[in-house]
Amino acid sequence: MSVLALAAPALAGPAPGGPVPAQAPGPGCTVDDDRLGELSGLVADGDQRWGIVDSGSRAVAYRIDARTCAVTGTRAAPIDPADVEDLATGPDGALWLADIGDNAGRRDSVALVVLPRSGPPRLHRLVYPDGPRDAEALVVGDDGVPVIVTKASGAAGVYRPSGPLAEPGPTPLVRAGQVVLPVSSTAGGPLGGIGTRTITGAGLSPAPSGASAGDRRVLALRTYTDAWLFPLPADGVPPDADRLVAALAGAPVAIPLPDEPQGEAVALTADGTLLSGSEARGGRPAAIRTVPGAAAAALAPGAAAQVQPATPPPTRTFPPWLPAVLGGAAVVVLLLGAGVAMTLHGRRRARR
Repeated sequence: MSVLALAAPALAGPAPGGPVPAQAPGPGCTVDDDRLGELSGLVADGDQRWGIVDSGSRAVAYRIDARTCAVTGTRAAPIDPADVEDLATGPDGALWLADIGDNAGRRDSVALVVLPRSGPPRLHRLVYPDGPRDAEALVVGDDGVPVIVTKASGAAGVYRPSGPLAEPGPTPLVRAGQVVLPVSSTAGGPLGGIGTRTITGAGLSPAPSGASAGDRRVLALRTYTDAWLFPLPADGVPPDADRLVAALAGAPVAIPLPDEPQGEAVALTADGTLLSGSEARGGRPAAIRTVPGAAAAALAPGAAAQVQPATPPPTRTFPPWLPAVLGGAAVVVLLLGAGVAMTLHGRRRARR
């Protein structure tokens, strides 16, 4: 087992009589398997974890040991995706691979690859109503209808299918809403301030066993630096796609995820623990951290919810491919440094 030991500042304590905050991100495990170096999506399915990466030529999900981050199995389809960026779970336990990345903004359609617990995979192609969009966040309602949130750092679009999913499609999408995340001062990620509002993943807390009207669930959107938890109504009605869209118009609660090199994965477990996953970057391995009590903190009376800004805060614009370039540049610098060190060492030995 490789244990991750990233220092994280403690979250502010509650005011007297106020809600109990979530814990700071705790030590988790590093990902030693090279296949998960570009960890981009996570789900928690009972006591199992599943993850995907945003590269490769196969539609494959990896079963991950919750304690050690070791890969213990796979579920795959003979489909060559363009850019898988997130992972979601359907109400029947199927894994939904979100082939929705489009850094260059050139794709005529995006796709969802569904890997059921048993039986053949399904492919659904989707078309945006307003031109190509780059996205890294997918959730699936309890009605089996997907909701996509784009990667825009200003007003991120919220899209859902216009009707039943065709196989393979394409099925038209409709823009059902938008999300404007509040400003955050959490440090980390590859883009500085703009990364605090760049949406890189999504997750939906699972339905608790024996659910009642008093049970509540949360929908998470994450950026490179924070998870934002949107509470769902406490009326006992399973959250369908319409309810997810409505929740995303509400006031979220921030869960800081500081000091991750490139955080793109987020999931919630049945006990309300938040899982935060980061890609390998700059010599730091991919890793998964945990935030116990995150869902409870977001649902507590008096939780520090933040109303979404009416308009996006002003920000500098960076090209969507910049994180990958920065990560690649860091690797090149490290390799060059190692090469120079080896050369100097060889010269010193030759002089002896």
